[in-house]
Parts: sequence; C-alpha cells; structure tokens
Amino acid sequence: MKVTLLTKEYPPYVYGGAGVHVKHLSRQMAELIDVEVRCMGEQNSTQEHLQVKGYQPWNRMSASDNQKFNSTLATFSANLSMVRDTMDSDVVHSHTWYASLAGYMAKMLYNIPFVATVHSLEPLRPWKEEQLGRSYHLTSWAERVALENADRIVAVSQNSRSEILQYFNVDPQRVVVIHNGIDTDVWRPSVAKATGEQFGVQKDYILFVGRTSRQKGMNHLIDAMRYVDPGVQLVCCTSAPDTPEIEREIAGRVAEQSRVLWINQLLREDQYIELYSHARLFACPSIYEPFGIINLEAMACEKPVVASAVGGIREVVVPGETGYLVPPADPKALAEAINAVLRDKNKARRMGLTGRRRVENHFTWRTIARQTLELYWELIRDSKPAPLFLPMTARLQLSARGHALIEH
Repeated sequence: MKVTLLTKEYPPYVYGGAGVHVKHLSRQMAELIDVEVRCMGEQNSTQEHLQVKGYQPWNRMSASDNQKFNSTLATFSANLSMVRDTMDSDVVHSHTWYASLAGYMAKMLYNIPFVATVHSLEPLRPWKEEQLGRSYHLTSWAERVALENADRIVAVSQNSRSEILQYFNVDPQRVVVIHNGIDTDVWRPSVAKATGEQFGVQKDYILFVGRTSRQKGMNHLIDAMRYVDPGVQLVCCTSAPDTPEIEREIAGRVAEQSRVLWINQLLREDQYIELYSHARLFACPSIYEPFGIINLEAMACEKPVVASAVGGIREVVVPGETGYLVPPADPKALAEAINAVLRDKNKARRMGLTGRRRVENHFTWRTIARQTLELYWELIRDSKPAPLFLPMTARLQLSARGHALIEH
C-alpha cells in the first residue's frame, strides 16, 4: 500500500499540533507501508519508504495588494502545485484546511479514496477573520468542500466528531475518531537545565506552551497570575503569532505582570522537554482545542495539567487524577486549580506519574498509526475490491518487510 499525506507543516517547518501529528504519523506508518508527504516548503528527501517533497506558493499569489489575503491565496496555489504532480497512491490523506483542496482535487483527478483529518474547524475560529480578512470565508469554503466530499473524515476527539456532524452535511458513518499521539521514547522527564538557566527561569514556575493566538487563551492565564500564590513564575513559550496586533496585545499584558517570563521564539524539541520536566505544572487555558497535543507533552514529562474543559482536552486530562479542568476564560477558576496543585506537592507528583501511564497506555504513535492503517485498508476494500488488496496479501507484504502485522 502507498499513501500520500498532504499537509502545510512538515519538519523543519512545524509550528503547531498538526505538524507534529503528520511528522510522527508519517514516520511510524513508513515502517509498514510506503508513505509520500507533499507539504509546503523546500523539503526534498527520500528514505526507504518515506518520500517528502515541499511545494512553494506562487510568487504572484504571495504578493497580493491586500496583505491579509496573501496567506489564503498562497495556500491555494500550493495546493494546485501539489496535485499537478502525478499521484499513484492507493489513498490520499489531507491534514487541516491548508491541504484540504489538494485532497479533494486529488480524489477527482486521480480517482483515489480521500481521507481528511480535522485538527480544528474554521466555523469555530471566527477570530481568524482578524488575521485573514474576508479570505477567512474562502478557507471555510475550502474546508466545507473537502469534508463534505471526503470518503472518510478523521476527528481527533469525540468532541471534534460531534462538531463536524453539527457544522457539515456528512454521513456519520464516514466520521471516525483517532486521537493524536506522542513519542513516549522522546517525551520523558529530562534532568537538563541549560534552557531554564539561559532564559532566567525561576525554580518554581508554571509553564505555558502554544501559539500566540486568541484560541490558546494566554491572556486569561496572565490575568490569573493576580490570584496565584506568590513566589511562582509563569513561563510562556510562544511562537507564530496570528497577527502583529495580537502579539502587541500580549506584550502589553506581560509588561503589566512582573511574574511573567515570555520566551517569544520557537525552541528546539529538547528545550521544550527540559522546560516541561522542571515546571511545577502545565497550564492550558485554551478557549477552543479539538485535542491539544501540548497536554500529552506535559503528561509524558510527568507533569500535572490544569486546563480548560473544552473540546478534546476533556478526553485527555482526567480531573483529580492527572490534573484539573476548569471553565474556559475564567482567570479566577484557573488560579484556584493552579493553587491546588502548588499547595500539595505529593498529590501533584502522583498526578504526574498517573499522566505518564495514561499517555503510555492510550496515546502512542504506534497505536495511532495502526488505527490509521486499519482505516486505509477498510477504505481500499470498499473502493477497490481487487485481489491485490485482499487482507492476506496485505499481511504477507507487511510480513516480508519484517514488521508487525496488522490484522483486518
């Protein structure tokens, strides 16, 4: 079997959860099948079973007179380039609206079964019009066209599945849930402290990691610091601001709160692991979050999590066992939960250990890859019931490569 993954983000150009997802999913699946990744950037690499090619937006599309339109028009042009190159895969699988049109066009041009993974929904992110102007309505249109014509839709949480069925005209039987995952061999407690020393991080600190976006609720967390016990610092690691205006707004709030350290740059993976490992807790104050890989990162590093009770977060964090859930956009409630963790170090330690076990049991990339491959085989059998795709043939092909078998 061969699959083509379509995505905006792929290493080294990763700034959000979708990019992390595709990075690990592609590498894990390449141990079992042939994987081609078509992404946005300058990538060009070929390994034994993993080929990666980047596509650049057309210059003219990136130079619109209206700056807010540039991102959307450039994305559409890169989508066209992605499907211009012949595609010989058995399945095409897009991630986010950024690659959704390419997935839909690949289905129409090459008669390939089309899978679309939803990492977030445009109708639930109205603040993006501040970032994209009227072109936000085009991103919503592209998402609708793709999802309502996809052969299968992958939701990253049960909550996200419900939202998909609410906002789009799709057959519920075509929408399946496959959670996000994490590499537990990489994401684990670290003894290193160089990053904290480099940026002047205090001994006792709360950690936040995320994009500079209204979605992530960083402003509510900064406000909560007025009610958090003294002697504790808030360390905010952010990157990829949605707009310069939002970045300036956050800068103003940080300037008003002396206990906030803002690391406003993209760090290396090992640096994030180090910061997670030595934090007292991780805070995720998002107002919208279909899943929230960042919470898995914290739990894998044995940290309790205080997060908003929204979206897929409620399927990751177990209240009272791995952390606490609070109402979104409520700084006082957020501070109360943070203080509860800070005041009971023994319980916080138990929560961290329980979180690590939960990640190991439910959210590894091996599990996510197996579930995704099972989805592909089902889709192929439904669309191409030829001898080539009989389950026994699949098992023999995988066995010949010396990998674990996938039963169908």
